Amino acid sequence: MTSYSVVIPTLVRGTLADCLAALAAATGPHPDAIVLVDDRPDPDPRSEALEHALTVLGDLRARTTVRTSGGRGPAAARNTGLRAVTTPWVAFLDDDVQVGPHWCAQLVQDLKEASPDTAGVQGVITVPLPGGRRPTDWERGTAGLVQARWITADMAYRSDALRQAGGFDERFPRAFREDADLALRLLDAGWRIRQGRRTTLHPVRPASRWASVAQQRGNADDALMRHLHGPDWWDKAVAPRGRIRRHAAITAAGAAACALAAAGHRRAATACALGWAAGTAEFARARIVPGPRTREEVTTMLATSVAIPPAATWHRLAGAWRHRNTPAWRETAR
Repeated sequence: MTSYSVVIPTLVRGTLADCLAALAAATGPHPDAIVLVDDRPDPDPRSEALEHALTVLGDLRARTTVRTSGGRGPAAARNTGLRAVTTPWVAFLDDDVQVGPHWCAQLVQDLKEASPDTAGVQGVITVPLPGGRRPTDWERGTAGLVQARWITADMAYRSDALRQAGGFDERFPRAFREDADLALRLLDAGWRIRQGRRTTLHPVRPASRWASVAQQRGNADDALMRHLHGPDWWDKAVAPRGRIRRHAAITAAGAAACALAAAGHRRAATACALGWAAGTAEFARARIVPGPRTREEVTTMLATSVAIPPAATWHRLAGAWRHRNTPAWRETAR
């Protein structure tokens, strides 16, 4: 009952080969099957990147299948992989992680120690940070995965428990909150989820200086979480609340300043503009102080600290409107 399969949703990034090489090199009982789910909108099965990634598997290549999921996001990709699994357990990995050298043996031990009411066993994530300097904002964000609960960067689930729960909710289109949503549904159904001992490395991947602004799309997923799990979902998921209320206040102050200025109310406009500036400055300072404070980092923090509050507020409001009539999961489970 400890036999397992590995499902890896992927966009066939350059990190995939390193992910598969680490899996192939890990000691212990190897997975019965590896399912790569190509989630590119227009996948090319003969792409050099995919072929190169498959070659590093060595003998495990014969146990590997490739499925496609049409670019619908990691939740849909994992469900596609789950449908191909026949083992009692399925371990989900992200394509930008590298399992530890004894991961297979440690995973099997984690599964052996799982009680009958345990639906999932989470791996221990480590994030290497640079030595000799303070981490950047992006690096600190990645390092936050070390403390995150239920993340599918390395998460093993009982296949039957997932099927009973209906799998991942595909209304979560990003790699954000879909793992917490599934975990909360399993916990509500009476299952347990525990922490295992196996370790997996999650390197900090390169990112655009505007990546933190793009990440604000996740506020729409927070709106869906609130709709599905109630206003106290933050506490249930043991998730940090973030700064959405402050972002909304900063955005409102900026919008009011513009409107009042256009209407000729200069004093009121000035007061609102000062409020916007103070809120933005506090936000930028909170991001700059813990970092390396290089010219590039400070410039990026200043620019993105102006853009993030309105972006976060917009996505939160858009998500609340989009999901205002979204039915509960049990009404849509397949």
